[in-house]
Amino acid sequence: MAQSTAFVIQAGPTIGTQLWDNSRRQLLFAGHAALGVESVNNESDKNALFAQLGYHIKGSANRFNFIDPRGGFNIISQPFKFNNLSLVVGMKQKFDMGRSGRSKYYYTAGIRGDYTLSTNLNELLEQQPALTGFYPDEGGVRHFIFGVSAGGGLQFELSELIGGQIQLSINPDLTYQYFSGPIPNVPDPFNPGQNFTIPERRIRNTTLEISVGLRLLRKVEY
Repeated sequence: MAQSTAFVIQAGPTIGTQLWDNSRRQLLFAGHAALGVESVNNESDKNALFAQLGYHIKGSANRFNFIDPRGGFNIISQPFKFNNLSLVVGMKQKFDMGRSGRSKYYYTAGIRGDYTLSTNLNELLEQQPALTGFYPDEGGVRHFIFGVSAGGGLQFELSELIGGQIQLSINPDLTYQYFSGPIPNVPDPFNPGQNFTIPERRIRNTTLEISVGLRLLRKVEY
């Protein structure tokens, strides 16, 4: 009988989007990296508990298409980035591929808590001050947010104590990354002498991640 532990190092690309109130934003292409630990039952290896701590860039983007007078067609991308530290705790169910059981496919599900380390919101407003009030700013950022994570993938052995895995996961937030109430009497930069009210703004993240990982097994036998 044995209960072992696997340490997982993984990283890969992230596709992020955000819901601003009721409007879905364009995609942000970024990345992530994480360290994890999971239980391994040497007898059956069908179910496991895992915990994972990682750095994840979340957000969305604006893209503008225009014809360059000097010739050509250009695209300007304006990313809204939220750099988050995420902790996921969950369960993993595995199924054998083939008779040897050395390769498995699996499903995961867990709960997640994020802490926002930084954003680029103030940088965007410094570049385009006329958009103050139209774009979110640091004042409405919520640094502690919660969500869920679910995914699936393949894991395989490279040697007795070393393996690999490839995983696809979706990670929607349940709480808002950004919230600000309505702000009245804001000077309109496009109509001097007139004021307007900035409506309430709510922003929620969703990411799709592809992870390639290395599994290091610490085997304990009794």
